Amino acid sequence: MPTDRVPYARKARMHLSKADPVLAQIIAEVGALGIQPRRERFQALARNIIFQQLAGAAANAIYGRFVGLFPGVEFPSPEQVLAKTDAELRSVGLSEKKALYIKDLAAHVRDGKLNFHRFHRMTDEEIIADLTRVKGIGKWTAEIFLMFNLGRPDVMPADDLGVQNAVKRHYRMRQRPNRKRLLKHAERWRPYRTAAAWYLWRSLDIVLPEGGAKATAKAIANRKKR
Repeated sequence: MPTDRVPYARKARMHLSKADPVLAQIIAEVGALGIQPRRERFQALARNIIFQQLAGAAANAIYGRFVGLFPGVEFPSPEQVLAKTDAELRSVGLSEKKALYIKDLAAHVRDGKLNFHRFHRMTDEEIIADLTRVKGIGKWTAEIFLMFNLGRPDVMPADDLGVQNAVKRHYRMRQRPNRKRLLKHAERWRPYRTAAAWYLWRSLDIVLPEGGAKATAKAIANRKKR
């Protein structure tokens, strides 16, 4: 039986099960909250930029070649990335824009404009504002970083199609909820909206008693990249 991996997991499961009978059923089916805390900071954001708008196999291949540009290290430092020419970065399959985005991220970190050591003193919204100043990092990327890399318990990625589709299915909505409607719906899940989103993602992998097809293999693979 899998065990919870984040410190707020037990309280989150109890709160969500009490606050929402639909989510309570999903939690009963899925079990422990499986969010795995990740220590990566610069690496996680650079990887996300590489994976944008690419299928898993192609993205993994480009990511592997990118890391291969820097022998002897698990992942390059911002200084090492900035030392590469645009042509070298593009030689591994990065587009012109992605090469620019990764260098912009590296420059922000090198120059202290993006300081991960400050994040523990900042609110979620302050961190999102800080991250989205970097080219190629949008609100969804910042929210996922908060959830999985910083361990923030109350983040709702309301633009995520997986979460929207899960809410539409399980709450029997006619249309997929937009960001505004989903945020309103998610108020009942505070202060553990991160856990609620994770359970909604996982719910697409199971068949609940009231029916509903399993997610496609491609959809599951895309979510695992998060």
